[in-house]
Amino acid sequence: MITGIKGIHSTRIRRAVAVAVSSGALVATGALTAAPAQAVTTPSIIAKGGFAMNNASGTTLYTKAADTRRSTGSTTKIMTAKVVLAQSNLNLDKKVTIQKAYSDYVVSHNASQAHLIVGDQVTVRQLLYGLMLPSGCDAAYALADTYGTGTTRAARVSNFIGKMNAAAKSLNLTNTHFDSFDGIGNGSNYSTPRDLTKIASSAMKNSMFRTIVKTKSYTAKTITKTGSTRTMAPWTNTNGLLSSYSGTIGVKTGSGPEAGYCLVFAATRNNKTVIGTVLASTSIPNRESDAKKLLNYGFAKLG
Repeated sequence: MITGIKGIHSTRIRRAVAVAVSSGALVATGALTAAPAQAVTTPSIIAKGGFAMNNASGTTLYTKAADTRRSTGSTTKIMTAKVVLAQSNLNLDKKVTIQKAYSDYVVSHNASQAHLIVGDQVTVRQLLYGLMLPSGCDAAYALADTYGTGTTRAARVSNFIGKMNAAAKSLNLTNTHFDSFDGIGNGSNYSTPRDLTKIASSAMKNSMFRTIVKTKSYTAKTITKTGSTRTMAPWTNTNGLLSSYSGTIGVKTGSGPEAGYCLVFAATRNNKTVIGTVLASTSIPNRESDAKKLLNYGFAKLG
């Protein structure tokens, strides 16, 4: 008999709770719908450093050694492109003649290249695609030589790198320094996941930059020494997220013996953009997996 009373009492309590929950849901939907966002588990990434933020507000979404200085590899080229695109009265159709020095440079450093042909005339627009898609260090050299000021090539390149550092300073980045135009550093080329993300966010305000970094493949037609047209082999974007993560809009890969495997990434879903960086991951698949984890986490937090 006591058991029966207990059972009836429990049933009444359960009904009361159900009613309270359902009526509460009508007046407190905000509290209930907020629960999934609070339940999002912070991901674990292989990369030694990581950062992600809401691109619209700059609000931090994820950090892992986000302010630790590290070698950046070819993610440096984000700043190279940003400096070029910031030039006053920039003419994207300006033709640049490819010098032997550019070719010699990539050969001597065994560097990634756009396979530009000495003597060909290549437009600045094409050089930017060659810089950002196949990560051409020859294209980076050509741009630095073209947009640096000086009477010698060395002086022009030094001046251009100075512009890169000035741009970093203007963004109030205290943990970034460039000593190269392409990421093949000389001992003091470094940044952090947070700083690189801010550089990329700033660069993404430029429509030409946005167009380039979301392009999967680009075929340049250059002018040869004899005036004929050369159709270059297609440049393929090294950012695998463009094909494997829905909503990806950029940004740039990087790698090197010191840098490890790096990726600055951005994606837009439901009109929200998450942008971030992973530095010093252990392989191409792992840096992409790390980036996807941070993107998924960022979008889950944004709701």
